[in-house]
This record gives sequence, C-alpha cells and structure tokens, in this order.
Amino acid sequence: MKLIVSCFKKVTFWIKLLVSALVLLMVGCVTPQSYDYLALEASAPRSILVIPPLNQSFEVQASYIFLSTISRPLAEKGYYVFPVSVIDNFMKANGLPTPEEMNQVPLEKLDEIIGADAVLYTTIDDWGRQYQLVSSVVTVSANMRLVDGKSGQLLWSARAFAQESSNSGGGDILGAMIGAVVDQVVGGLADTTPALSRQANYSAINNAHQGLLNGPYRPIEEK
Repeated sequence: MKLIVSCFKKVTFWIKLLVSALVLLMVGCVTPQSYDYLALEASAPRSILVIPPLNQSFEVQASYIFLSTISRPLAEKGYYVFPVSVIDNFMKANGLPTPEEMNQVPLEKLDEIIGADAVLYTTIDDWGRQYQLVSSVVTVSANMRLVDGKSGQLLWSARAFAQESSNSGGGDILGAMIGAVVDQVVGGLADTTPALSRQANYSAINNAHQGLLNGPYRPIEEK
C-alpha cells in the first residue's frame, strides 16, 4: 500500500512539473502587446523637434553621439526632423549651453519659436564600455518620449537599447583573459557606441509592436 501511495505521489509531482513547463511555454509564445497609438493617431504629427538628450551616464559625449544617430531613422519612418545641429546651435546662441538647460525650455516657447508638431525628449541611462575580468560589455540605453508640440500629451514612448560583449563564451579562461586585455587596448582606440546607438534607435523606432507609426512622408509603397 505504501508503495502505491509513493508511486502516486511521484506521478502527481511529474504531472505538476509538466503542466508548469507547458504553461511557461505558452506564456513565452504569446504575441507581445501592441502599443496604444490612439493619441499618436489623433495628433498625426508631421514634424519632430529633437531636444538634445539628458545624460545620466558617465560618458560626457553621450548626448551628442546619440543626437547624431536619431535623425535618420525618424526621417526614414516618414517625418520631417528639424536639423539637430541647427537647433542645438540656436539654443546655445540663446543662452542655453547644455542639454540640461535645453530640456527645461517650456513647451509653449518651443511652439512659439519653432512650431514643431511633436517634440522628442530623451534620457540616456547607460552608455559606454564596462570592463570585467574576462570580457567587456558596451551598452547604449535610453528612454524616449514623443509629446504633442502644443499640448504636451504623450504620443509615444520607447526604450532604445543595444549591447555588445567582447566574450562569446567560448574558449578557455586564459584565452578569454588575453582577449580581454586586447579588447581594452583596442577598445580605447575604437568607440563602438555610435554604431550601437544607431542599432538601438532603429530597433526602438521600427519595433513591430511597440515602434513609431509611419509618418506622412513615408513612401506609399512602404506604408
């Protein structure tokens, strides 16, 4: 009798384990939820003003590297993007020398002077290379908010993220350590963050379920 009870408990355990695995598999196969585009569709912006990003990382050049990589994916999506360098220089000439100060300009003032349909605000969370014992990781991470140029209503938001590791996980410890030393030397000469920034922005803007909707200047055959 005890043997039967023991076998029954084991069978019950494995059945529960199998059911849990099936549930996890089904959850993993669920299609990601689409972004709520009602506000964006109602606003229907044609032009976007990009404000130089707030930089919360330790890389002082992060704001302007990011800024140099954001216009193209927005334009390819079908929006007119105000020239970022012209806007940056204009703000500096008018007493706003840093991105922090530029982000404090009231939306009403931006609308009065520039008149963009929408304004893109960005905060950089993480940027650059971090060295570990046998590898290094380069990260680009930023949060973007697109708001209506007049009302300030949130139209779209996304996280731009890309990461690159020098260690693929193969080889022995000695080889990995030698590779890490070489990577530190080469990494100091070659900055890969511009390429990662382009990748992060492209992925965020063109995401199938959470990306930015096509703008009015996107070619009809591509819409």
